[in-house]
Amino acid sequence: MRFYLGLATTFHDPALALVGPDGTLLFAEAAERFLQYKRAPNCEPDAPARMASLLKEHVPPGSELVIASTWGTQFSDFLRGQAGAGAFDLMALAAHTTALNRSFVPEQAERVFIADLHGAQERAGHGTLLALNQEARVTAAAPRATIAGQRRYPHHLCHAAYGLWSSPFTEATALVVDGMGETGAAAIYRMEEGRITELRRHRGRGSLGFLYGLITDLAGFDQVKGEEWKIMGLAPYGQRDSELAALLARLCTVEDGRLRYAAAETIRAVAEEVRARRPADALENGWADLARCGQDLFGTLMDALVAEAQALAPSENLVIAGGCGLNSSYNGRVLGRSGFRRLHVPSAPADDGNAVGAAWLAYAEDHPDWAGPPREQRPLTPYLGCSVSTASMERLAEQEPRARRVGHAAATQAAARILAEGGLVGWVQGRAEFGPRSLGNRSILADPRPEGAKDALNAKVKYREAFRPFAPSILAEAGPDWFEDYADSPYMERTLVWREAVRARVPAVVHADGTGRLQSVTAARNPAYAALITAFAAITDVPILLNTSFNIMGKPILHSAEDAILMFYTTGLDALVVEDWLVVK
Repeated sequence: MRFYLGLATTFHDPALALVGPDGTLLFAEAAERFLQYKRAPNCEPDAPARMASLLKEHVPPGSELVIASTWGTQFSDFLRGQAGAGAFDLMALAAHTTALNRSFVPEQAERVFIADLHGAQERAGHGTLLALNQEARVTAAAPRATIAGQRRYPHHLCHAAYGLWSSPFTEATALVVDGMGETGAAAIYRMEEGRITELRRHRGRGSLGFLYGLITDLAGFDQVKGEEWKIMGLAPYGQRDSELAALLARLCTVEDGRLRYAAAETIRAVAEEVRARRPADALENGWADLARCGQDLFGTLMDALVAEAQALAPSENLVIAGGCGLNSSYNGRVLGRSGFRRLHVPSAPADDGNAVGAAWLAYAEDHPDWAGPPREQRPLTPYLGCSVSTASMERLAEQEPRARRVGHAAATQAAARILAEGGLVGWVQGRAEFGPRSLGNRSILADPRPEGAKDALNAKVKYREAFRPFAPSILAEAGPDWFEDYADSPYMERTLVWREAVRARVPAVVHADGTGRLQSVTAARNPAYAALITAFAAITDVPILLNTSFNIMGKPILHSAEDAILMFYTTGLDALVVEDWLVVK
């Protein structure tokens, strides 16, 4: 009985994934959920306290465990050579060259990132070993599992493996674009009959991910906190500014179909010129015109990478992975701007998803005939995390008579009625979603029809910027009636354009540019959530709910029922449903 533990070991968004002896993905979760620490920077993905319960639940005694992590040995060798004898103290870092692809990051920050990344590699698997040894000490028995080796796989290959093998395709072209890999920040892969081949790995220090991060910082936000998504939300409010666009265009150009990044001195000069033009209120409200120009530039540069991928590996099927795959605004337009006809972006395209890629690569190494999960398991479900215990709801009911266990059907009908009357509902069901977006299992829900629903939700619960849009969850069969060029979107991975005739019916989920980052919901994927939207539609004739993540700004999505109860009593939520429990203010 051999299991495979994949660990995403970048210095941000650490995560773990567990694959069983038959290749089935049993569990996947980002460390930020368990730790309740946004993005969990520099934290180990396999905290001992987390691993103790996970191994007990999924791994029987006497098993073997292969640990796989997400940066290749080539990269670690390079880091050691740069620092000398593995010395990664601050004095050694001061001697580092800028040989990595960090054109858009100041040199001191680069050194810190390198140290953090190295530390993450060195810690990989330590939490698991501690958990196994602790259990053995407590039970006075042999460890539950023996470690059958620790393997490391190239960063971009992990992205590609997760994206391709989780897709519904048997053949596809994968474009990986992020902040950095071992040698560059983009790579192209081809999958045929489940076999993955690297076609091109970009080299050099240029990085589209970090270029977008620089724009994020210049617009008044913070890329270190992962606030790039604010650029997407703010961009539709901005105007095209030819002078700003010309400045940003100096950062990277397209020559003969390839990206050419500017030299470091040009980048510094452009950044200074842009800062000199920044409005006085940009740090408080963001800079919409820069966001617009930055998003436009991102689209132009991504178009060049997509065209390169199409030329190298002609296909109808495109997979986008890497952190830039979270740019849902671009994802919604890529098929209309390329020769591809179908798109798959996994639910966790950024570095957390690499935990799955590493685990599957280790499994494939031991099973050469394996070509990815069977068709019936694809596209991959996002519901791969923890379930919540309702014990705390039982304790709450002892002191709160309005907390009642009413059964799933009654809870669904009550929630639909409260939503139709304008109430805000916290909704916790089943296993948590893997990735940054709530997909109906850890969600705050609202009626999309009132014009002021968005502002009310921001003021009463989310406490976030007014320009950021809220997403619509829609019954998949109704999608073509509400969206132009409708495409199935199970993970909120793309924005589509609302049909003009229906926008006034759901103004709370129509963004300033007439788009919505939709989630297509089916009973097969999520029966509980589909039943709720169906019940809401029976009352309102609108098969759509406003869906946002169950958290407040600056915090990760909740992990436990206790987290949900705390938010219920400290925000403006009107009702909370946890499995078949209901409590109403």
